[in-house]
Amino acid sequence: MGLSNGLSDPNKKNMVVADCTKLLDTQVASMGGVSGLALKAGYAAVKGIAPSYCGEAIERLLPDSFTALDPIWSEGIQTGNPAEHLIQNRSRTADALLSITDTKIEKSKNTTVKGVYNKLRNSAKKHVEDAVPGLAKIIDNYTKS
Repeated sequence: MGLSNGLSDPNKKNMVVADCTKLLDTQVASMGGVSGLALKAGYAAVKGIAPSYCGEAIERLLPDSFTALDPIWSEGIQTGNPAEHLIQNRSRTADALLSITDTKIEKSKNTTVKGVYNKLRNSAKKHVEDAVPGLAKIIDNYTKS
């Protein structure tokens, strides 16, 4: 059974989206330095203008993200701890997740969004890697229930 199959229950999907949104909030809040201040300001601006934007974006990205993570998760099932396997392979996990947004941006006709994404893309992998343990726990929680 693939990770996306667990999203067939709308209540579970809503809880996964809510937990992933909280994870994003936490990750952004923990960022330091000048780039962290810039990201925090941008994130606050987006949330101020469109409070549901991040949750809606996560909801749209989840099915493709789970499909991209499924091979790594399946390997982890073979080792006996799929969540820990994602964490131990956080670079590969981040690459799988970023491949989804890379593809979406590549198809986008919005040059402003493309430009901002391309400026942030190089630093994004580290941030995604930092979030992998939290994401692995969320996925683990909902695949067990």
